[in-house]
Amino acid sequence: MSHVFNFFPLLMGMPASGASGSSGGSGQLVTTIITFGLVILIFYFLIIRPQNKKQKETKRMLAEIKKGDKIVTIGGIRGTVQAVHEDTVVVKVDDTTKLEFSKSAVSQVVQRTPSKKEQKSDSSDNENKENTESSEKE
Repeated sequence: MSHVFNFFPLLMGMPASGASGSSGGSGQLVTTIITFGLVILIFYFLIIRPQNKKQKETKRMLAEIKKGDKIVTIGGIRGTVQAVHEDTVVVKVDDTTKLEFSKSAVSQVVQRTPSKKEQKSDSSDNENKENTESSEKE
């Protein structure tokens, strides 16, 4: 059993007991710190940052839910939002069936209803297109 513990300094990257120098120890320390720094950066860019980005998108989606949006819940229920409360939404899934869900149960918004500003800009855009098309025909 004692022969197993003799290899620990070698496994940890320490020099053999006869060949130790002060410059070798500081070089290994810098290498170790750089390695840990790279691992932390990799974790940040591959795991932490995308997760934070997804959380922000989900929060924004839940905050923008409004009456008339077609949604899908995490349970797979599809319906149209009839009312939006502070923490819940009322979803119409059938002509006579309305269910109340927590906002966090909404998985995705399938189809958004355009807001009044979007409808006005769309209608003015359509009018502009029609005016340009009619003037081009003349």
